[in-house]
Amino acid sequence: MPAPLITGWGKCLPPAVLSNTDLEALTDTTDDWISTRTGMKERRVSHVETSDLAAAAGREALAAAGLDPEGLDLVIVATCTPDRLVPSAAALVQQKVGATRAAAMDLNAACSGFIYGLAVADQMIRAGAVRRVLLIGAEKLHFFLDFSDRATSVLFGDGAGAVVLEEAGEDGGLLAFELGADGTAAEILCIPQSGTEGFPGTERRARVQMEGPTVFRRAVEAMGDSALRVLEKAGLGLDEVDLFIPHQANLRIIEATARRLGLDASRVMVNLAAYGNTSAASIPIALAEALEQGRVRPGALLVLAAFGGGLTWAAAAY
Repeated sequence: MPAPLITGWGKCLPPAVLSNTDLEALTDTTDDWISTRTGMKERRVSHVETSDLAAAAGREALAAAGLDPEGLDLVIVATCTPDRLVPSAAALVQQKVGATRAAAMDLNAACSGFIYGLAVADQMIRAGAVRRVLLIGAEKLHFFLDFSDRATSVLFGDGAGAVVLEEAGEDGGLLAFELGADGTAAEILCIPQSGTEGFPGTERRARVQMEGPTVFRRAVEAMGDSALRVLEKAGLGLDEVDLFIPHQANLRIIEATARRLGLDASRVMVNLAAYGNTSAASIPIALAEALEQGRVRPGALLVLAAFGGGLTWAAAAY
């Protein structure tokens, strides 16, 4: 059975920049406070919808793969901020990129969504159900931020990243993965009233809520431990990892996870200073930039790890 491989990649980052200095005018914060605690300097704000960001990233990935969109069998959009609940963002993307033959679905595992989607796409191709998949992580998170709350408003940004997966070769691809969730801790990171809870007609204020210290501790543990487990499943060691691409949640979380794994900075991809936390989009954006920068060579071993609302976590050895 040919291994599903990433044959194309792309990203879309809105041109509008919200800097730490800009945030000083919106909430009780300073550039130094944000930089010291998060490592972030800027984030992007989209004036178009999530599906527009996703479609732009998807078109770039299709071009990189040299694939006509009509050749796609499935479009998956990992997102927790779709344009609307019905139809799915993926259905809108299918129309916007011209993937007329493709099935389409959204997948919501919050910040872990891209790795969840990678596992789903890989397994569907291996099962023979589909041959070519466009997988996108896309978010418009600023829509759910309370800019008077400095604990959350400084963290998140908008953007999209995409990959094309095709049955392409005997070797490589997704070597091992782990998907996990702990619904008992759902309230630690959530967006209340963003769905059907509550009563029709009542005033709604759906905004991100987060218990920062608890999220920090659990993220470091979950990402570090799941990364080790996928390497063990794949029969590989940490010394064989060429690049670790973690969810870009917070520089302190990334550094603590890297220390837990014993990885030096040269083997860790970090780009959150420019984009903030883009949830399901963060890993595909980071992957696209790592490829553009020449940090991923043919045959390289990548480890991806994420943690997000749910609480969910995921890791993959690719």
